[in-house]
Amino acid sequence: MQLIDTTQAKRPSGNIFLVGMMGAGKTTAGKLLAQHLGKTFVDSDEEIQQRTGVTIPHIFDVEGEVGFRQREVNVIQELVKLDNIVLATGGGVVLNEQNRDALRCNGIVVYLKSAVHDLWQRTRHDRNRPLLQAADPRAKLKELYEQRDPLYTQVADLVMPTGKQNVHSLVLQLEQELNRIAGV
Repeated sequence: MQLIDTTQAKRPSGNIFLVGMMGAGKTTAGKLLAQHLGKTFVDSDEEIQQRTGVTIPHIFDVEGEVGFRQREVNVIQELVKLDNIVLATGGGVVLNEQNRDALRCNGIVVYLKSAVHDLWQRTRHDRNRPLLQAADPRAKLKELYEQRDPLYTQVADLVMPTGKQNVHSLVLQLEQELNRIAGV
């Protein structure tokens, strides 16, 4: 665990925002964390799919990554205004500065940090990851990690290594850290 000093003022919302690579466990850990803390769980990718009525891969096919990222900005801007949520964000949410600022100012941002090897093990059979539909998906995952890791770290209040522990252990450890830094 690594605490990050953030000097920017936060809106006292009770929100926890989970960021990290695809396969880091944001949705799985987020659902359990929300349940433990009595908060509402929201997944930004699921929200986009509900609003559009189509899958993320379909949006990528029709609108490309640029179209998807604009939809993501719009959804994030709305979701951060809610209170007492645990939000699992899409892996690329940090690519947009507007998203990073919105997350940073409206809740505690937790970076679930996983090694590329672990991410590959978790995502290699998932066909719903448009960015991994490449000639060499593992190399693409490594490239995305190298691009995004500094941005996740920049936006995070807390960096939480996911390692090999099960989701229950991870969530208990995360709860302890959140209590320590914010009295959540």
